[in-house]
Amino acid sequence: MSTYISLINYTQGGIADIKSSPKRLSVVKRLAKKLGGKMKNFYLTMGDYDLVVVYEMPDEATAAKFLLTVGSTGAIRSKTLTAFPEAEYREIIAALP
Repeated sequence: MSTYISLINYTQGGIADIKSSPKRLSVVKRLAKKLGGKMKNFYLTMGDYDLVVVYEMPDEATAAKFLLTVGSTGAIRSKTLTAFPEAEYREIIAALP
């Protein structure tokens, strides 16, 4: 499984319907599971981004499908990072010439 971190902002429509946000989050969690992934962490944040979500997906194509499906609701805009957990980080560094 690959780990991803999404930095999310609500759109004007998403913030206008903020009371539905917890319900939308439940739908997103079910979608992640249906695609073979897992939501690991969810944070409401203050600053440049409204939300930060850490999740796992089987591969990049599945992660793209997940993000496009969630984004198509029009409630959010996201920037996504591929993350390497500590064990992978150590392997990558150890393999450097």
